[in-house]
Amino acid sequence: MPGCAAIRQNPRMAIQVQVTFDCADPARLARFWAEALHYRSEAPPAGFDDWPAFLRSIGVPEEELNDGDSVVDPDGAGPRLYFQQVPEGKTLKNRLHLDLAVGGGRSVPLATRRARVEAEADRLVAAGATRLRVNAPPGMDQYGVVMSDPEGNEFCLH
Repeated sequence: MPGCAAIRQNPRMAIQVQVTFDCADPARLARFWAEALHYRSEAPPAGFDDWPAFLRSIGVPEEELNDGDSVVDPDGAGPRLYFQQVPEGKTLKNRLHLDLAVGGGRSVPLATRRARVEAEADRLVAAGATRLRVNAPPGMDQYGVVMSDPEGNEFCLH
């Protein structure tokens, strides 16, 4: 295989990552996360007008055509997010969550970071998120908001 020699020559090569969400409504969650991250829907493979046409071409049954959806970073820098339909609902706290760095980092004054985080929280509430709690320990130069997406998956803004 042509790619194997390159891997052997550079065993420390970074591995591409996809983040996969189990969910009830892949299309809805894909739209939310595209909005949250300024991503876009993933285009279908070349030669196909849409994903259902491609999926039919590889033998996916009609009843499974809407079992998944994906969004990608338009600049190609961030990971692909894939949303797969599962029958069971979310029952426990996430073991993994996304942190969205929207405040600007510690070099930005706390009041400015707080305003940026709050503005982003308001924008995402309008897109379907729920504000869960503020994370601002007394005496610390820290401010964040814990949120959940439309299916209850927690994420943080900081």
